[in-house]
Amino acid sequence: MLTWKNIINFTTKGNPTPDRRVEKSEEEWKEFLTVEQYRITRKKGTERPHSGALCSIYDEGKYNCVCCNTPLFDSTIKFDSNSGWPSFTQPIKENAIKYHKDVSFGMVRVEVLCNTCDAHLGHIFPDGPEPSGLRYCINSESMVLDKND
Repeated sequence: MLTWKNIINFTTKGNPTPDRRVEKSEEEWKEFLTVEQYRITRKKGTERPHSGALCSIYDEGKYNCVCCNTPLFDSTIKFDSNSGWPSFTQPIKENAIKYHKDVSFGMVRVEVLCNTCDAHLGHIFPDGPEPSGLRYCINSESMVLDKND
């Protein structure tokens, strides 16, 4: 189980190696992503709180990256954080997520990205429920719910 200490170590000492890499040009990403998906995943945008389609859905399945279809989170570790974004306590696999120190907007945060294709997903905070204490705060537009897994 990942803890906040693990996350900080990833930001300073390097991220886990992904199972595979997917790299495309900006034009290739634009060909199949919606304008909003592209803005969020490729340009590090965010959706308005409580506006995402996956925010209040708790169906069983896997939450996959909208860009490369890599499984990121399982529905069993999703919780209602009242933050306005889908929230999770752990990634589906330790190497599914990449962590980056984010100092934009005058804050220090930890950005989370898909470790396979570098899609911006959201941020992680150390204020989640026990036992990990982690809250992955993820944009709905950066994921697709796969109910067939």
